[in-house]
Amino acid sequence: MKTNWHVATAAEAIAAAQFARYGYDVSVQYGANQPEYDLIIANDDRTLKISVKGSKDGGWGLTQTQLSRIRNANYYAAADLWLRRHRPRTILCLVQFKDVREDEMPRIYLAWPREVAERLKAAAGGRGDTILWEDHTRGPRAAGAGQIESLPASWKIGAERISALIRMEDVIALSA
Repeated sequence: MKTNWHVATAAEAIAAAQFARYGYDVSVQYGANQPEYDLIIANDDRTLKISVKGSKDGGWGLTQTQLSRIRNANYYAAADLWLRRHRPRTILCLVQFKDVREDEMPRIYLAWPREVAERLKAAAGGRGDTILWEDHTRGPRAAGAGQIESLPASWKIGAERISALIRMEDVIALSA
């Protein structure tokens, strides 16, 4: 893929196709770069908003813009600001193209923004980071040197993961 636009477009299309393969109705938000979400999935009377993020380098840069607004490189505050921008009923769909041939499916993960923010804060030996890594080992001179950061296997897309998230959406709606 040549540009970030290609990555984003491919990620959204693949995510929509995967949700449809799992039997969900999929609605795509009209217009580029709309706030909060890219897709809505529905099954009977249950819906979830989906914010799709694509990557071709192994990580998703999520909080850099928030970090630039804060003094002293406060990664925790950047994660908190990023989290506040996400409504409780929106999940992240992370699509990874790194080391994936064009004739293969990319790896796809699903997570609540709260789960992502917690991982961002725990990165780099607890120092925090702006990038959510799929599978990354911190270099010898980096904060948290030698630490391996990887996404939980439970985040991988699948019928059970989607079902659990859509059921959890009901709990969130009742507590909101």
